[in-house]
Amino acid sequence: MKTPKPSKVRYQVLFLIFVNVVINYMDRSNLAVAASEIDKEFHFTPVQLGLIFSAFSWTYLAFQIPGGILVNRFSPRILYAFSLITWSLATVMQGFARGFATLFGLRMATGVFEAPAFPINNRVVSNWFPDQERASAIAVYTSGQFLGLAFLMPVLSTIQLEVGWKGLFVVTGLVGIVWGIVWYIFYRDPQHHKSVNDAELQYIEKGGGLLDKQQAAQKKAFQWADLKAVLSYRKLWGIYIGQFAVNATLWFFLTWFPKYLVDYRGLDFIKSGYWASIPYLAAFAGILCSGFLSDYLVKRGVSAAKARKRPIIIGLLVSAFILGANYVDTPGLIILFMSISFFGVGFASITWIFVSTLAPKHLINITGGVFNFIGQLAGIIVPIAIGFLASGGNFAPALVFVAALGILGACSYIFLVGNVERIRTHAEE
Repeated sequence: MKTPKPSKVRYQVLFLIFVNVVINYMDRSNLAVAASEIDKEFHFTPVQLGLIFSAFSWTYLAFQIPGGILVNRFSPRILYAFSLITWSLATVMQGFARGFATLFGLRMATGVFEAPAFPINNRVVSNWFPDQERASAIAVYTSGQFLGLAFLMPVLSTIQLEVGWKGLFVVTGLVGIVWGIVWYIFYRDPQHHKSVNDAELQYIEKGGGLLDKQQAAQKKAFQWADLKAVLSYRKLWGIYIGQFAVNATLWFFLTWFPKYLVDYRGLDFIKSGYWASIPYLAAFAGILCSGFLSDYLVKRGVSAAKARKRPIIIGLLVSAFILGANYVDTPGLIILFMSISFFGVGFASITWIFVSTLAPKHLINITGGVFNFIGQLAGIIVPIAIGFLASGGNFAPALVFVAALGILGACSYIFLVGNVERIRTHAEE
């Protein structure tokens, strides 16, 4: 009797996560598209605008560790649906903001409800994908933030032209509410999905997936000792600092980039939407190249240290090419340097693989929370710092700042992460 082939349900789940990420980043970046028009209406200073750009990350950051705890307590089906719908409602309300305080507060609310999203992504992929496919899976869903925005930038610019910046927030928020319902209807964990067969479950488990099943016997309440543990390892600090550096360049593109093109380099608003899409396509290409190359090298017997670390180090160094935009004036060359830089960010963006690869198995969720917590510090520091650095009308110092952070991140992977192997605690020995 023929052994049944494993089903491919995990790829359907990956598609759902991909769309979640597209919507997640659409609602982070819609403010960047609307910034110039909002600025005209409310007459914000660069520092005020930097604070509004950073508002999302204040609460997103603060709720990363609580979010990691919630991910450990509630099913992805329920928690992700709740998160999607609530952050999308906050996005709709941004279309009715009356000034600095209300817009700042609503961006903070968006950050609160988006906080569990990426820890949930990591949990879902850790459950549905074996080790040898996990970097590729992470690359695919993370690419949603780049591919989605590459195509959405011109669309969002057109929506704003048709219905104004207020209508832009309403439209993008309604999309998220509908998709939250879709997620709740279609997502199930591997053991409860009606379409997955035993062969696929065995394939996933044999490859190191189904972590919820492995952890079921040892699931316990949050302890402060767990948090202390994941803050005490040099390897983990290496990936925490590296994530900060990756996010530093990413947050420039999510916040100041469209305004930089329109107000500091003189591009037409609609044309800027098309120009702005090119670096996102470059980042999308970068992350797919990185993820699939990494998994290919592992399957060919290359050590994990080389296959996983080198793309991240190279990508962070390449991200420093953003500095070249300071020395050119034509739109094509400006976008060329921006695209090279963002390709580097994409190439370095498989960093989540190190959460499930390095962290002790019973601490993966809390490690993911801390990892995202420290990474999201960039979402606070970078937009505000750029606001101050660009206050005099010269954007060049801001790009120097962003490039320097990329080099710092590369150094953290070179000198702190070391050998790529799972950290073992005394409880596991």
